Amino acid sequence: MNDTLKIVRKLSPTKYALLTGTLLLTSAGLVTRVLGFFYRIFLSRTIGAEGLGVFNLIHPVFGICFALCAGSIQTAISQSVAANVKKGRSIFRAGLLISVATSFVLAYGIIQFKELIATNILMEPRCAPLLIFIAVAIPCAAIHACINGYYYGMQRPQVPAVAQIVEQTIRIGAVFLIADIMLKSGIKITVQLAVLGLLVGEIASSLYTITAYRFFPPKMAQGVNHVHSGFRETAPELMELALPLMGNRLVLNLLASAEAILIPSRLQMSGLSGSDSLSVYGVLTGMALPFILFPSTVFNSLAVLLLPTVAEAQSEGNDRRIGAAVSMSLRYCLYVGILCIGIFTLFGDDLGQSVFKDPTAGSYMTILAWLCPFLYLVTTMGSILNGLGRTSVTFIQNACSMVIRLCFVLFGIPRFGILAYLIGTLVSELLLALMHVLTLKKKISFDWNALDMIVKPALLMILAIGIYYAVFSLADPFGGLPLFIKTAVHILILCLLYLLLLLAAHVMKGGEDENF
Repeated sequence: MNDTLKIVRKLSPTKYALLTGTLLLTSAGLVTRVLGFFYRIFLSRTIGAEGLGVFNLIHPVFGICFALCAGSIQTAISQSVAANVKKGRSIFRAGLLISVATSFVLAYGIIQFKELIATNILMEPRCAPLLIFIAVAIPCAAIHACINGYYYGMQRPQVPAVAQIVEQTIRIGAVFLIADIMLKSGIKITVQLAVLGLLVGEIASSLYTITAYRFFPPKMAQGVNHVHSGFRETAPELMELALPLMGNRLVLNLLASAEAILIPSRLQMSGLSGSDSLSVYGVLTGMALPFILFPSTVFNSLAVLLLPTVAEAQSEGNDRRIGAAVSMSLRYCLYVGILCIGIFTLFGDDLGQSVFKDPTAGSYMTILAWLCPFLYLVTTMGSILNGLGRTSVTFIQNACSMVIRLCFVLFGIPRFGILAYLIGTLVSELLLALMHVLTLKKKISFDWNALDMIVKPALLMILAIGIYYAVFSLADPFGGLPLFIKTAVHILILCLLYLLLLLAAHVMKGGEDENF
């Protein structure tokens, strides 16, 4: 306990803010992910794998619109406010005005051309009525994205963290309530229920963030006063930063959308029926991938907070602090990624069967387990590169990665089925992680020790698995429990073994001094 207090006292205010902010966002993310798991299970058992496939087909439309009107502007607000806190309020208001105006134009366009989009672009006419819900959700998403960007820039992540929980809780509560009413009335539950839940969640999140900004705006540091700046002065500076991000995200979302739309049609070319291809797509995107992405909650939170922190450090010329951020991110991405490889390769089949009653989902998890370290590295390294202003580099590297994956979709799936997509995802993420790390190495000096960051945790993971098998080969006291609970207990035990071994190795080495 005393050692912990000493470490906390040694932390700089910025590092302490980053640490507490990451923990806060991670905690909120974990709550929403846990709630989301139960929600996914409910959807998989009510609308089925095919319904999940249709539901996931409309996400590219939302993603493209979000990239145009909200995502890039949120990032630009976060960076600009972090670099110039005094003008933060003016920057936020300019960004909000631009974002909301753009979102209404996009929403109108979707409603007007919903039949064309559904039939000719998504190649699924059943998506047309669902696009109306997406259109209404876009302005709400733009509002809470901008407000969250302002709070991130001020390094006050409390409101965005609570907004995640509010959005997920109200979404799930509304869907459960409506589903209960429909079942009692004898009305068949369709995919429209899931899309309605998405809309309700976005409305709730926007209302919460508006209320929070109105009554609990982020406070300035003592002695720092707001400097008012007009829209004509602020908007050009903000959009100068946002437009490259917008272009980058638009291209990346278009590539991702092409991939999502092409997968079902290419699966049909491999010999599956239209219904079966949507079911396979639904199992992959609605069941297997959410499990693989669950641990990324930690790194998504860290990435969001790293961007303004790195931007601030660069404006101060503090390369040492940036290097420490890179080293810390690398180390923990690899630690957690290697743990997840062990978990999903050992327990993927049991998770798929116990949670979704679908062994195919477990098979996909087992294959995608090897994606984890690279996926988490890409998240944090990309955020650091963006914080350094290297948005064009991250765009080119992300585009190359997605083109590789798209090639596997176009040419691999018709011959080898969904396995080609799984392999393509692994290859593309591995290359992207390597490109990000090598680019950072040229830009910033940071500590990199392959033996310590890869070999050691991998060996400890193997040792933990060996101890696990040695113990449970003799007797399994949890064998009589339901499969899901038994699997969860076994995963917890494996995690504890791995963490204890890591801690023991750290203590034996005498600890590490990571000044950030």
